[in-house]
Amino acid sequence: MRKPGLVASDVDGTLLDSMERVSSRTAATVRRVVADDVPFVLVTGRPPRWMPSVVAGLGVSGVAVCANGAVLYDTKADAVLASTEIDTVTLHDVVHELHHEMPGCAVAVERTTGGAHDRVHEQFLAEEGFLQVWANSDIHVAAPDELVGKPAVKLLVLHDAMNSAQMAAIAEEVVGDRLEMTYSTGAGIIEFSAAGVDKASGLRTVAADLGVDQADVIAFGDMPNDVPMLSWVGHGVAMRNAHEAALAVADEVTATNNDNGVAQVLERWW
Repeated sequence: MRKPGLVASDVDGTLLDSMERVSSRTAATVRRVVADDVPFVLVTGRPPRWMPSVVAGLGVSGVAVCANGAVLYDTKADAVLASTEIDTVTLHDVVHELHHEMPGCAVAVERTTGGAHDRVHEQFLAEEGFLQVWANSDIHVAAPDELVGKPAVKLLVLHDAMNSAQMAAIAEEVVGDRLEMTYSTGAGIIEFSAAGVDKASGLRTVAADLGVDQADVIAFGDMPNDVPMLSWVGHGVAMRNAHEAALAVADEVTATNNDNGVAQVLERWW
């Protein structure tokens, strides 16, 4: 590949090491990319409120694609630029059907409220069962009707007795093409966005806004939620530690996230 016109990277398992840190080598490389007037775009399943620590570790800011493509977030201004939501009717029906077909599952929803830390108590709502398995101070327990009463940028489904691939096989039959399904960990959590929304769609919007051709975009990733992005870009790079689905579509495999795999590739040009 010739020198990229835009660099995109997943966060967890890709840019960050296993301790969720940005290495000094990776941060220095990314700063050289940006100093050369080449956009560096974070593309992640994370919500905006989980981005400030990553941005601080990198030492650069800009537009990030969050919630698996559903949210475009300005990390410098702490502002949601655009979002695509799951409508309440679809949300209600899918949650009801998944509870029926996947007994024991618990659900949560992500919503946007303007900025990363704006009304955080309204952003991540979950059933009690979700909190019992995945303890997180961001979670606010809510009744089922409250969960599906407003549109959401992401629906999360958790099951403590199944892995993510097993859950996905069931959910695919239940949900069909009404929502976009993926997962970013094998630990019994699957994620849904509005139909047609994924990391590729979010990155495509950012690249178009910046005037960068698809062929000039390089992207890094490691999990099934990265597959659409790795497939869409001009050059898709999977980490050595990646899921088999990401490895299968990548144009190249680099070192692991603990061995500065992103930096190793970018150092060809910077």
